[in-house]
Amino acid sequence: MDVKTVFLNGKLTEDIYMQQPEGFVDPKNPNKVCKLLKSLCGLKQASRSWNLHFDVRIKEFGFSKSEFEPCVYTKFSGSVVTFLVLYVDDILLIGNDVPTLENVKAWLSKCFQMKDLVEAAYILGSEDEISVTGYTDASFQTDRDDFKSQSSYVFTLNGGAISWKSSKQDTKADSTTEAEYIAASDAAKEAVWLRNFISDLRVVASISRPVDIYCDNSGAVAQAKEPREHHKSRHVLRKYHRIREIIGRGDVRICKIPTDENVTNPLTKPLARIKHEGHASSIGMQYLDTCS
Repeated sequence: MDVKTVFLNGKLTEDIYMQQPEGFVDPKNPNKVCKLLKSLCGLKQASRSWNLHFDVRIKEFGFSKSEFEPCVYTKFSGSVVTFLVLYVDDILLIGNDVPTLENVKAWLSKCFQMKDLVEAAYILGSEDEISVTGYTDASFQTDRDDFKSQSSYVFTLNGGAISWKSSKQDTKADSTTEAEYIAASDAAKEAVWLRNFISDLRVVASISRPVDIYCDNSGAVAQAKEPREHHKSRHVLRKYHRIREIIGRGDVRICKIPTDENVTNPLTKPLARIKHEGHASSIGMQYLDTCS
């Protein structure tokens, strides 16, 4: 669904003035300005004021906002589950009861001017247990200017990528193991957020178990699993040791994986075409001409 003239729905809490628009200037008072009664597209407050207004109206219908993703709303009524995702002026409704979805659409149309778009052409289902899996990798000192390394991670839900990142590390790693350890720590923090968010949806039973994160560096896996003092790792910044706490409380489990099977390889290094396409396929990516 699409909200028409979305930013006009926002309510301003500040006094904002604008010049008289061209073509509508009052000839008797050409030097006066207009006081806005409604939010307009282009105001720095526009997105926020619209979001606050929508939040109030959708909660009146019984929806609750996710604590971990502010644009996702849920409503549970017995066995009936309804999800609402808001992205600026676009609304996605998902649920297991058609009459409930129709009631939500009717409520939204009552609150805002709506355009009901076509139903989803493809709905991907699975008879297997839904599970989240993470992969992490790093390339050592890939930046030849400052000698910083590249981190990456990918999280999949039953083989389809749902969260990914590739970025240069903030600090200089002295070894491949340190670079991989930093990347794994970053992935572990993302896993905590994913676990909390998906738990909040109450539809993925397996999320109550630790999320498996696969790393292809034995040294990094050992450091994360078994804290140890070593002269080669004493200098590692404390914030990267957060992964040990995350593992200790049961949020994630870090595992070793062969390098050739690590699907995050394309995010840190160039690969031969066959390997690149194989990894892309492993995280659910396809060429557009093969999706039909």
